[in-house]
Amino acid sequence: MSCECTTAHTPRVVVLTGGPGAGKTAVLELIRRSFCEHIVVLPEAAGILFGGGFPRLTDGEGRRAVQRAIFYVQRELEAAASVGRPAVMLCDRGTVDGWAYWTGPDDFWAAVGTTPDQQLARYHTVIHLRTPPDRDYNHDNPLRLESGPDARMLDERILRAWERHPRRFVVEAHDAFLGKAAQALTLLRDEVPACCRRPQ
Repeated sequence: MSCECTTAHTPRVVVLTGGPGAGKTAVLELIRRSFCEHIVVLPEAAGILFGGGFPRLTDGEGRRAVQRAIFYVQRELEAAASVGRPAVMLCDRGTVDGWAYWTGPDDFWAAVGTTPDQQLARYHTVIHLRTPPDRDYNHDNPLRLESGPDARMLDERILRAWERHPRRFVVEAHDAFLGKAAQALTLLRDEVPACCRRPQ
């Protein structure tokens, strides 16, 4: 949506994360339709890599190569998006998520040359959408390889990865998805400067 605001913003970097099947894709689409052009939604780094032909490897070293690549692409996506000085940069996952997907045996942070504190400090706010219980888990997405139990395990690991962030908000699974989505949109609206807010 267009916006009359002409302010050169200092971007607030917000992460939308959560386990598989948590509803990130649907919430991001609602955000794109609900906020002005100064709220920039970054594409998912994994989607860019896999869509461009990067192999989706599942063995130990292959999975580690995937996570290193996702980390570096994510970091550069954020660098590129900041050039336009949007009010909010909304990341579809952040660099910290990689820890949850790392298989070891070496340390993820050492493998990408950083520390968890450095990466947590990159983000102003984290919104974590919880994976629903198995009865509500969507098994129909062909790109989703995880079973219901695997998805919940990843959700717990992602929760642990971000647990020390001072502004992490957890949105629990709702019986009605729109309630979950509304809560996430309200949290994001709180990050938007007054000049870019639209009446609710």
